[in-house]
Amino acid sequence: MPRQGLTSARVSAAAAELADSVGLSRLTVAAVARHFGVSDAALYVHVRSRDALIEQVAVRAAAGFADALAIAVAGRAGHQALVGFADAWRAFAVTHPGQYAATQLPLPAEVRTSSTGHLRLIELSYAMLRGYGLDEPALTDALRFVRSTLHGFVSLESADGFGHPRAVDASWHSILDAVHTTVTNWPTGTREQQ
Repeated sequence: MPRQGLTSARVSAAAAELADSVGLSRLTVAAVARHFGVSDAALYVHVRSRDALIEQVAVRAAAGFADALAIAVAGRAGHQALVGFADAWRAFAVTHPGQYAATQLPLPAEVRTSSTGHLRLIELSYAMLRGYGLDEPALTDALRFVRSTLHGFVSLESADGFGHPRAVDASWHSILDAVHTTVTNWPTGTREQQ
């Protein structure tokens, strides 16, 4: 019988918080059980394995990440949308490092296609770049460029990978200006694979 007050939603919320505080790689069913002061077995009523727990965190995190991006780009286009999108991306990654890491994981197809947060992340990303007038396949190429840039920056920042004394925020803003310039001047020709 499920422990009184312990629900799947509470378990996934606690797992998300723990992922942020201890790191996604250290998140376990046992750690979540300790958080609630219950046995591991009590949690298995709500989550079948560590992989399923990570999937729950990823789905929950994607929804929160998508909400933050949606607010940041609402009513904006072009450079303003890009900056809002990028700033929200960075803020989510820095504030919720474990949850952000979960959003970057490959998920089983049945989980990925049923996660409205993951679908919204894709839609919001494409919508933000459509403001630059890009069509396929340039739109997908530009999105891969933007995503790689943002993910690379926040990954390095989270790992204290910027040792130079120049202010990281100054570099961030310069990089966003460069991304804007690059996307504005994105090549329209297609290169076929050889």
